[in-house]
Amino acid sequence: MHEIDYESPTSLADAVAILQKNRESVRCLAGGTDLIDHLRTGRIDARQIVDVKKLPELQILEAGPEGLRLGAAVCCRSVCAHAAIQQDYTALADSGAIIGGIQIQNRASLGGNLCNSGPAADSIPSMVALSGICVIAGPDGLREVPVEKFCVAPGKNVLKPGELLVEIRFPKPAAHSGSHYRRFIPRNEMDIAVVGVAAAVTLSADGSQFVAGRISLGAVGPTPLLAEEASTKLIGKPVNDDAIAAAAAAARELAAPISDMRGTADYRKHLTEVLTRRVLSAAVTRARGGKVDHRPGW
Repeated sequence: MHEIDYESPTSLADAVAILQKNRESVRCLAGGTDLIDHLRTGRIDARQIVDVKKLPELQILEAGPEGLRLGAAVCCRSVCAHAAIQQDYTALADSGAIIGGIQIQNRASLGGNLCNSGPAADSIPSMVALSGICVIAGPDGLREVPVEKFCVAPGKNVLKPGELLVEIRFPKPAAHSGSHYRRFIPRNEMDIAVVGVAAAVTLSADGSQFVAGRISLGAVGPTPLLAEEASTKLIGKPVNDDAIAAAAAAARELAAPISDMRGTADYRKHLTEVLTRRVLSAAVTRARGGKVDHRPGW
């Protein structure tokens, strides 16, 4: 490693100014659980690090009538422990609970996971399913981008030089809503999803019909995907095995995975269908007020 300049601004304006000045050789540091390792191994190069943990805007975590505001630097443990997230945004808690171990979760953030923009990232499908909106700050002010449009290629996103992710905002779920995230890994020691699926559903007051639904897939394309066609298969349909199976089959058709050491493309497509059925069933259970007994890795 070479010498790296370190800055720790306390205002968003100062952070943007530093990023703008050193556009091509600067990286933001939040938890650093990926960044530090990538710098050490030479996967990425940076001449300056901007520590964003002291920026109040990136540490906001509040839920209210308008929805949830999740600062980009809020650690996973804080997300998992938040009462409103546990009740209304459960897919986020599902994701945060499986990003590394306890030590990592006390450092890593969902915002950092999003900015890494990995196809197999565990938090991005949940943020997509829950209709997250990215708030981005830069030299030209603030702009908003839906989470499903944030990633553009493996490890690449819409952030321009001089910009940083400030927070992710989520609308408050309607009554009778539920969400879930689940992934498949070949063994507990390999902490990268072979396939990951998140779903958020809203049911009618009596729980018998799908009113709305969003399904998102991870690790089956160059970026996490919003499975729009699969999602529309649910709307207006009775809540039964046939409707869930039809949506799962549509999700399988959307998946375009590669074959690698963790699984073949055909295997991943099969897993996409299986996990989508299971995740939708769990989201329905939660929408009906039930509990989901799911232990990741089992």
